[in-house]
Amino acid sequence: MAVHLSHELRGTALIVRVGGEIDHAVAEEVRDYLDTWLRRSGARHLVLNLSDLEFMDSSGLGVILGRYRRLAPDGGRIVVCGVNSTVHRMFELSGLYRIVSAAADEDAALAELGVA
Repeated sequence: MAVHLSHELRGTALIVRVGGEIDHAVAEEVRDYLDTWLRRSGARHLVLNLSDLEFMDSSGLGVILGRYRRLAPDGGRIVVCGVNSTVHRMFELSGLYRIVSAAADEDAALAELGVA
């Protein structure tokens, strides 16, 4: 299965909707997509809507960690929403929730970031 990506800019936040699977075979594609749209949009924050994500392995965690390292020095944050129970457990076990916030949906994620 492939990964499906779409995005929308809301204020200073880039919302990226991720569907399908993120594994080592598509991690570079996801990384490139995020980097391209973060650069083009000038967004300070990243919201990852994972409600249509069916599977993610450790390479997906690495992609998120890399975007955090890119955004954090300038005060940017990452908020994930729509996380299924399997991915939620991966985030917990990896400690990713120490640097990435979770919200119920896109509106809650934007509210947490202070983006109207």
